[in-house]
This record gives sequence, structure tokens and C-alpha cells, in this order.
Amino acid sequence: MSQITTPPKRESTEDRRLAIALAARALIVEKGFEGLRTRDIAERVGINIATLHYHVPTKEALIGLVADSMRREFVAQHLSRPRSTLSPPELLRLECREFQETFNTNRGLLLVFSELDERGRRDPNIRAAIEPLQRKWHEIVADILRCGRDDGSFRPDLDPEAGARVVIGALRSFWRLPDPTPQKFDEMVAEIERSFRSPNSSPIPVSLQE
Repeated sequence: MSQITTPPKRESTEDRRLAIALAARALIVEKGFEGLRTRDIAERVGINIATLHYHVPTKEALIGLVADSMRREFVAQHLSRPRSTLSPPELLRLECREFQETFNTNRGLLLVFSELDERGRRDPNIRAAIEPLQRKWHEIVADILRCGRDDGSFRPDLDPEAGARVVIGALRSFWRLPDPTPQKFDEMVAEIERSFRSPNSSPIPVSLQE
């Protein structure tokens, strides 16, 4: 009696598209945007060029897919921790800690973000793909600062929009330091908090560790 075998599970379209996005991101990390080649992506995913072009017919579609995969990871990280009971200073600390977490465990994500941001300054198609991520991050931080200003935990004269640019600029510049140690990160975040904190509010502990 012949043995009945179960056919291998066919990869879903969503899984295939994610594999393409991750392969593209890995190549951007290794070679930069200029070194991104569709044949290399296809080879890494284990598909032919025709199949790759079926999922991403243009380079703009490929960049859009990469940006969407990054957005999903940022959203998943954001939703992985409860926030409803945290004060604005605690929320700001959590935003910083999650950046540090990404820096420590998924640095390639930040490298791709930075690479696309730089290319987007010269390429409107790339800018259109990466801008929603930048805008959402800015909105999250600005909302935290606005709530803290309104409830008295941050300075009453704080400009949330300008403050968000300060926070994001500091975080994004940190990983470019020649020695981006945890101690330096803690010192940077503590200085950010001191600059925003209301004179009447109490500081939260300096350590970012859980």
C-alpha cells in the first residue's frame, strides 16, 4: 500500500511579498540603495525575475513594498506594550527606549530607513514612500509633548512640533556616533527630558532598563 504524502504548503502572496521586501532591505544594508538589483532580490527569495516582476512590476512598487514592511514592524513594536496608563513623560521615555531596542536588535531597519530618507531628498518617488513613516513618527512624538504641556508635566511654553523635531533628530543622530554606548544614550535622553520637564514636575528615573 503506497504511502499518502501531503503536498508542501504553497507560499501565500503575502508571505512572498514579505520575503521580497526583506531581501531588498538586506541588500540595501549590504550594498546601499545603488547596489539594489532585482536579479539579486529574486535570487535571495528563490524565484525567477518574472515572478518578482509580478509582485513588484516597478522599482517604485518595490520601494513601496519595502516601506510598508518597515511600517508594519514599527506598528507591531508600538502595539506590543500598553500605553493607556502611562503619563506623557513615561510615554516619551518609552518612545526613546523602543528606538534603543531597535538600535540594539534590528539595526538594519534603521539603516534602511536612513538610506531611503537620504535618497528621498533627490528622488520624489522614494520620498513619497518614506514620508508617511516620517510623518507618523513626528505625529506620535508631537502628541506626547502636547499632552505633557497641557497636563503640566512639560513646560507650558513648549512647542510640540519643534520639540518633536528635536527628539527625532537626537535619536536619529545617536547611532552615527563612533561609540553609541547605552550610557551615552541614557545621558542624551535624560538631557532631552530635562529640557522639556516643567519646573514643578518630578523627574522619572534615568535608567531606561525595564
